[in-house]
Amino acid sequence: MAITRLLIANRGEIAVRIAGTAHRLGIDTVGVYSEPDRHALHVDSVDVAIALGGSTPAESYLRGDAVIAAALATGADAIHPGYGFVSENAGFARACEAASITFIGPGAQAIELMGSKRLSKIAMLEAGVPCIPGYQGADQSDDVLLAKAQDIGFPIMVKASAGGGGRGMRLVWQQADLAEQISTARSEAQSAFGSGELILERAVLEPRHIEIQVFADSHGNVVHLGERDCSIQRRHQKVVEECPSPVVDPDLRRRIGEAALSLVRASGYHSVGTVEFLLDPDGRFYFLEMNTRLQVEHPVTEEVYGVDLVHEQINIALGHDLSLRQEDLVPRGHAIECRIYAEDPLRNFAPSPGRIALYVRPAGPGVRVDSGVIAESVVPLDYDPMLAKLIVWAPDRESAVERLRRALSEYQVSGVATTLTLFRALVEMTAFRDADFHTGFLDELLASGGLAELHGRQDPEAEIAAAIAAACLATVEAGGLPRDLFSYGEDSAWWHDGVRVAHGRFPR
Repeated sequence: MAITRLLIANRGEIAVRIAGTAHRLGIDTVGVYSEPDRHALHVDSVDVAIALGGSTPAESYLRGDAVIAAALATGADAIHPGYGFVSENAGFARACEAASITFIGPGAQAIELMGSKRLSKIAMLEAGVPCIPGYQGADQSDDVLLAKAQDIGFPIMVKASAGGGGRGMRLVWQQADLAEQISTARSEAQSAFGSGELILERAVLEPRHIEIQVFADSHGNVVHLGERDCSIQRRHQKVVEECPSPVVDPDLRRRIGEAALSLVRASGYHSVGTVEFLLDPDGRFYFLEMNTRLQVEHPVTEEVYGVDLVHEQINIALGHDLSLRQEDLVPRGHAIECRIYAEDPLRNFAPSPGRIALYVRPAGPGVRVDSGVIAESVVPLDYDPMLAKLIVWAPDRESAVERLRRALSEYQVSGVATTLTLFRALVEMTAFRDADFHTGFLDELLASGGLAELHGRQDPEAEIAAAIAAACLATVEAGGLPRDLFSYGEDSAWWHDGVRVAHGRFPR
């Protein structure tokens, strides 16, 4: 069995990234796009692109029937969902199977099991995986939830069983507030995920968010590729991730890795996946959830373990034996990723749609940028505002942090507000450099105004370079400078006297 043509059912940087691996494997690619994405970078990154129509996700990328129709029309024999959209949709996985199209992901049954926090937690308790004490019963009446909360004790977390990303999640400190918070969480969960089912868990205060990257084939082979630390979050949404975790030693890595593999074996899972845990300040870890797809933060694992996770994912979907052996998977160095969003950190992360006027990506040894935009790209309001991911690697964490600081100073985006300002502030902080943080760290800093002074700080040389680049490009486009004053490099950059002054899509 082989894949000759792969449809990528996604957009932005992840669609570009998947297309890159497919092309290296000699696989033709098909892309899909909505009307706002007609001229997006991911459309230019595939061999064939099909319009889905519509503007919103519900009118385009979430339309599984339209995606499968595009695959059939173009002769695609496989679909890679990336993350988000149809990636964890059991109905879509079944529809692919019915259409004789290979779904690059796990089976529908595994997606359903792990898509429910309630059912997956029950399965993990049965498998002996450490779980946070709580209530995950089928009786969802308010009276039962209120009574169970008293048994669990406060503070308590109310969580949407079907969701993620912080939606339908509430931290409740006292019984008097619980009824209102249950009602709010249930309503939010129903709206966001189509299910108002909730679970209750004892709140783990100031935890680290540690996740284990796992692989399993259909022949019973399972491995893990160590852990990622995703503790720097805002409103329960990850924004910085690193591998390995600075607080996980070899013994803890072995124990938490074995727990993750126990989960995989017990569920009969096969494909790439991520098992997420909370690590409390005393070093105890608890199962949180499993994501049955490629994660946004997968590049940090790739950089440290030297594995192309998309390649391995495709091989498993084709029924091949896992090419990885646990004894060979040894971490090398340290990697950190920052998610670059078109959001304004000084305005409570309000989205910042618009046209990107200037886009200068950092480069150099140990620097990787997975980007879904270039200069002149339009950032629509209808979709997740992530523009790119900046990933750095170095032999140790201290060197990686310094490399990240330099790369952030070189990264220039104008036309839209971005989270680059937040990361430039963060990387200067002693707490970040000392890896002294937890999942509430960033929210607490933002609430207290602790980053306000640093937000305005820019690298002076980077500011000057960006201003020169913007002025030069504007003058060239207006006809005020001869175009041949600049050279056009293979990496889509404008150069002058050996200096890169801007990066983007420009006519030759």
